[in-house]
Amino acid sequence: MPVMQPVNLRSFKQKVRHHGKTFKRYLGKIGRKFPRQLDQLAEEVSPQVWEEIDCLSCANCCKTMTPTFTPKDLKRISAHLEMSVSEFKEKWLYYDKKDKDWMNVKQPCQFLDLSSNLCSIYEVRPTDCAGFPHLVRKKMVDYIHVHQQNISYCPATYKMVEKMMEKLA
Repeated sequence: MPVMQPVNLRSFKQKVRHHGKTFKRYLGKIGRKFPRQLDQLAEEVSPQVWEEIDCLSCANCCKTMTPTFTPKDLKRISAHLEMSVSEFKEKWLYYDKKDKDWMNVKQPCQFLDLSSNLCSIYEVRPTDCAGFPHLVRKKMVDYIHVHQQNISYCPATYKMVEKMMEKLA
């Protein structure tokens, strides 16, 4: 049984450089020709992924990506920080007109403590963060495009696709 190791981001980025395109093509292929057992396979490999990947040793998602903030997220987080929604938006977010989303102005995330990789608003974090990296979904085919993007940022997503490729080979 694999043992959880701290994530080595340098090694992870090398793997992505060497295998990322292959993994993305693989996901595209299964997204077009959806294997019936794909959702079940994701359920099977997800626990195996979490036995090997320690998110707190990584936090690459918080360092390089931004969540989208829903209206509920904005209300909950701004209340937690004892500020108005408009003050919260003005201080930390921008509005992406193309996608119609509120997103962080900067990376790494302003709520990430870089010395510990802990989130200072973890208990009220955005829904997008709480669900990340979205490994197990009811209809995985609907999230293929998300996984294709996340392969480059998330060692857990990378590991999931690696395990799926082994099992569906």
